[in-house]
Amino acid sequence: MSEYDYEDLGLVVGLEIHQQLDTATKLFCSCPTALREPDEAERTFTRFLHPTKSELGELDEAALEESRVDREFEYLAYDTTCLVEEDDEPPHELDVEARTVAMQIAELLDMQVVDQAHVMRKLVIDGSNTSGFQRTTLVAQDGEIDTSEGPVSIVDIMLEEESAQRIEERDDGVLFSLDRLGIPLVEIGTGPDITSPEQAREAAETIGMLLRSTGKVKRGLGTIRQDVNVSIEEGARVEIKGVQALDQIDEIVRSEVGRQAELIEIRDELQSRGASVGDVTDVTDVFEDSDSGVIRGALDSGGKVMGVRLAGFDGLVGRELQPDRRLGTEFSDHAKRHGAGGIFHTDELPAYGVTEDEVEALRDAVDAGSEDAVAIVADDPETADLAIEAVADRAEVAIEEVPEETRGANDDGTTRYLRPLPGAARMYPETDVIPVDLDPSDVETPELLTEKVDRYQDEFGLDAGLADQVAYGRKMPLFEQAVDEGIDATFAAGLLESTLTELRRDDVAVENITDDHLLAVMHLVEDGDLAKEGVNDVLSTIAENPDLSAEEAVEEAGLSGVSEDEVREAIAEVVERNAGQVEEQGMGAFSALMGEAMGALRGKADGGVVSDVLREEIQKRA
Repeated sequence: MSEYDYEDLGLVVGLEIHQQLDTATKLFCSCPTALREPDEAERTFTRFLHPTKSELGELDEAALEESRVDREFEYLAYDTTCLVEEDDEPPHELDVEARTVAMQIAELLDMQVVDQAHVMRKLVIDGSNTSGFQRTTLVAQDGEIDTSEGPVSIVDIMLEEESAQRIEERDDGVLFSLDRLGIPLVEIGTGPDITSPEQAREAAETIGMLLRSTGKVKRGLGTIRQDVNVSIEEGARVEIKGVQALDQIDEIVRSEVGRQAELIEIRDELQSRGASVGDVTDVTDVFEDSDSGVIRGALDSGGKVMGVRLAGFDGLVGRELQPDRRLGTEFSDHAKRHGAGGIFHTDELPAYGVTEDEVEALRDAVDAGSEDAVAIVADDPETADLAIEAVADRAEVAIEEVPEETRGANDDGTTRYLRPLPGAARMYPETDVIPVDLDPSDVETPELLTEKVDRYQDEFGLDAGLADQVAYGRKMPLFEQAVDEGIDATFAAGLLESTLTELRRDDVAVENITDDHLLAVMHLVEDGDLAKEGVNDVLSTIAENPDLSAEEAVEEAGLSGVSEDEVREAIAEVVERNAGQVEEQGMGAFSALMGEAMGALRGKADGGVVSDVLREEIQKRA
């Protein structure tokens, strides 16, 4: 993708950052915020969702399109979920801990907290919420962050419930898990102040750093998502959903700018050709004897083939908008949205088992000339009708403009069509949750991660690299707890950042080791009940059997502490076995014997003690 002059194009970008909070309980009930495995579910139930009108009697266009595909939603319920998630019990009061964290974030973003939080309902009928809506509330407004390209305004912070986790896509619906539904989530929206891909990434990174500074946000894949709103002057506002990696944001923006720029050029070319879209036509007879696998499969199942003439579109349906994505891919996305597997079009035919003769017959059937293209859909009758109409509608839009829409982020930096942009009709008041007063005066402003890095170096003597690792690492809150409880800072930092990494590389299941385990092991070392050299073995033992306490793991690993007399006895034996080497080399034999001595003690004694005793024993012999 070539680089564009973003100022000349009038690029405007806005971000919506969605971050899960690491609270003890969910936003509207007392269930824990821990995720579960699908096979741990105790039962399932199903729902069918339909759009409802807003308080003004309006239907949201995005929800209306979603409802055109009739789907069944199945949900997995656990012993850690309740009737609130199932929409069989009214929601409880807005969680106090979540409110506090949201106000801390507002303080870091220099925002004005609202006096009273009122919960609203946001219409969502894709199955990700059992109720058919998501609950959300405004917490703060009017903030700002600095970037190297200028300030970026923060319009608002919303506190809302996370959606259910999508487990499996099915032909007739979706399987969801209720474990994630209701986890507190903050949504931070910037103003349309960002004017380059690089500034978009910097703004997202800055907001991410501020969020992690609270020590109360969840970490890992899927816990933070960025929606990126992109527009250029002759294009349209497009909301790109679900960008999970911060380092992908600038690529996403560049790719979307390229897509819109190509669509503008296609629009201008179509208008110069006097392009138009014909009526949809049943062209099943053309393919009655087709050997194309896709078409044959549809016809053999009682389906049909529908086509539409795209006058003046020849050569443009196959034009690339993004890497490996073309105008035809855009048409196909709309067909898929209505249940079809995709489309064929004459810019790519003959191919896929469709012959040259069939292409010519297809052109004749819809009265297409040499400057025209034809798109077809082969599927069951209802799906084929809906899908070809969607293709025709999207082609009509291509002649006129770049459409406003919601798109999904792909892993390669490209995007795909999801649905129309939602409108104001999707939001209306929640009458089951009472408003709550918000008072930020008692909320403690968190220390920034950048400030923690400096403090860890000054206060604890950590080197810059380790200080940075700890401050930005997932175990930062545990590190702070450990040093507050008297654990040596260098030891704690090394265990949390280096030791766990080493164990992970050795395929130890470190995810089974809890923070309580880690803290208990650190205290055992600090109290002299476990040598530092035995930490890896103890943690490996815990990983294999997480039900063990740290003390039990020490016993299981055979690393119970030894007395100084036992250390001297073991080292004396090592020196005796190597008497000749000691007499010949003196202290020069120290390094070789140190390794043997530590092996003999198997991590039961501290390395410093072993070193001191070994030196004494060598000196006696030398």
